[in-house]
Amino acid sequence: MKTAYLKFDSTKKLSKINKEIYGHFSEHLGRCIYNGIYVGKDSEIPNTNGIRNDVVEALKEIKTPVLRWPGGCFADEYHWLDGVGKERKSILNTNWGGVVEDNSFGTDEFFNLCEMLDCKPYLAGNLGSGTVRELASWLEYITHWGDSPMGLMRKENGREKPWRIDYLGIGNENWGCGGNMRPEYYADEYRKFAQFAKNYNNQDMVKVACGPNADDYYWTETIMKNLNTWHTGAISLHYYTVPTGDWSHKGAALSFDDKEYYQTISSTLFMDEIITKHSAIMDKYDKDKKIGLIVDEWGCWYDVEEGTNPGFLYQQNTMRDAIVAGINLNIFNSHSDRVIMANLAQVMNVLQSVLLSDGESLVKTPTWYVFKMFLRHHEANLIRSSLAAPELDKFDKTVPMLSYSVSEKDSKVFLTVTNCSLDEDCELLIDSETFGISSASSEIICTDIHAFNDFDGSEPVTIKENSSYEIINGKLKAVIPAHSVVSFEIA
Repeated sequence: MKTAYLKFDSTKKLSKINKEIYGHFSEHLGRCIYNGIYVGKDSEIPNTNGIRNDVVEALKEIKTPVLRWPGGCFADEYHWLDGVGKERKSILNTNWGGVVEDNSFGTDEFFNLCEMLDCKPYLAGNLGSGTVRELASWLEYITHWGDSPMGLMRKENGREKPWRIDYLGIGNENWGCGGNMRPEYYADEYRKFAQFAKNYNNQDMVKVACGPNADDYYWTETIMKNLNTWHTGAISLHYYTVPTGDWSHKGAALSFDDKEYYQTISSTLFMDEIITKHSAIMDKYDKDKKIGLIVDEWGCWYDVEEGTNPGFLYQQNTMRDAIVAGINLNIFNSHSDRVIMANLAQVMNVLQSVLLSDGESLVKTPTWYVFKMFLRHHEANLIRSSLAAPELDKFDKTVPMLSYSVSEKDSKVFLTVTNCSLDEDCELLIDSETFGISSASSEIICTDIHAFNDFDGSEPVTIKENSSYEIINGKLKAVIPAHSVVSFEIA
């Protein structure tokens, strides 16, 4: 068995891990919104004003901190006035499946959902096909207290009190589906839209500029050069884990061999490199880190499940996805000095979701359980630590055996570790530089790498109590099983 060594100093606090790092994304895509989160008031599925009760409870259980809506690529074709009031216009969703939507889920329903979840709303505004006036009017509708035209419209639609909006994205993927813009052109458009994007609710609203696609460092350089002092609270970053690296044949969610598994791990670990490099560019223009980096689309993207609408991006979720989730959340924690939010794509029935539904049945995926396991990192302090661990050489890919992050809150240290190996356990020796470890508790997610939770009620991928550790002379000695996600609370 290979051995790794981890040291931490709980007195050396580096940065706060914003709970928004554990955020989610809900786009008008496939069955994420309709027949997912929203089933309509007349549905036989238990709901509150059309929103599934079991979905709300499942998302509250993992303390969903922020929810992004309505896109995604859908955002830059979405016109909000079509989705408010009693008479609503239908819309053709040209991006995802070519379906006609009736707009029964709109602004009021989204903000009501956020209130039900007690989470922060993250609105993606239409810059690509919208107008400055349209976005400004939307914010007036959402946030104005008085008898302004849009404020009165909201009141007539049944909402007297304005809503709180915490994050406003000005456009989405404007380098691609949001308009195929050059970064210089987008920067000018952002300045114009941001100038008129006013919050009338007298509370902070972070304006988010469209950032780069994966490793497009020129885009980041241009945006930071032009917008670092221009009403910009954050820039976004999108990166998806595609096992094969080939978007025309990404690989299957359920049937994958060892080679494709390690390709997946190598691909997802690239997240650390691109955050590091984009952060270095941001540091040139923003040494005080006043502008945050938001990874508002991330996760595994596989080929769709056979027999499903190819535009709905439905895929299952296995133990492999739990490993990927553990790795990415550890990466975001470790970059919490710059990364202020991340949004898994997507929250339900699309890509690497935390929930899947089939009629009245609801499944909590392996990824959901990772989010639950990592709850104690929310609002904790990342602390100084170091790890000496083996590397794995597999199929021309070299990857670290372990991924980890360690934080402190309420005088307790919380450590999460992911073993990326398919077949090798790892002995982990954990040592505090400042105190002798006297107590610990541990949880584990570990089962067959192809296992998934299904609608027949089977749930092989879940959190279990872990006892494979002991405390010896103030140090903790543990075994991290192959392909597992493990947590320790230490005092």
